[in-house]
Amino acid sequence: MKANVIFTPENLDELSFSGKTTVVIDVLRATTTIINALNNGAKEIIPVASVEFAVKVSGGMFGGLTLLGGERNTKKIEGFAMGNSPQEYTPENVNGKSIILYTTNGTKALVKAKFSKNLFAASFSNLSAVAEHLSSLNQDIEILCAGRNHSFSLEDSICAGKMITEIIKFKEGLELTDTAKACIILSKSFGRNLLKMLMETEHGKLLIENGFEDDIKFCSKINNINSIPAFNGNVIKLLVKE
Repeated sequence: MKANVIFTPENLDELSFSGKTTVVIDVLRATTTIINALNNGAKEIIPVASVEFAVKVSGGMFGGLTLLGGERNTKKIEGFAMGNSPQEYTPENVNGKSIILYTTNGTKALVKAKFSKNLFAASFSNLSAVAEHLSSLNQDIEILCAGRNHSFSLEDSICAGKMITEIIKFKEGLELTDTAKACIILSKSFGRNLLKMLMETEHGKLLIENGFEDDIKFCSKINNINSIPAFNGNVIKLLVKE
């Protein structure tokens, strides 16, 4: 069993994920939002790679049970019901609803990896749950960091490092690529105080500037949710363990 980390989906072909077990991480904020929405009763999340496609898809769905959510440059898109703040996705707002979600980085990464045999969404929120499930699958793992604007993201890489560290607890002899080893080192160096780390990242600073400091606090919580979002047939639903 081998663990590999990809720092950004940029320049990757969708078919390169065919048959693989993949985990997408976008700590700030898409995968944290997806985890929270499904945990709060959302029926499913439909990730899309463009605003235009989000609007097109929503037009063919039953309006009252479908919500448009997402952001562009951290801010809610005009005409959408919700943005990309995980705290917006409360049981009152999302229970029983299908959510079409577009975000600048996270949903694009999920769509890029859609041909994976197994595809999961992770963040600090469900880190241990995902790590334990991955170890039980006993398959090579691709951890895909959503990154930020086509480049490296410190917070996603630290989350990947912490996840690999957790998997090692279940799987002795886990083989690590160079990027996996690098993420473990980053998590040990910068991951002791997650809130401080998140607030000092480039993306964290931008969120603070735009009034989303409370989201950073929410995204810094570790292992507060035991749910695993799994991609199947173009939608993300909670994994039902057999």
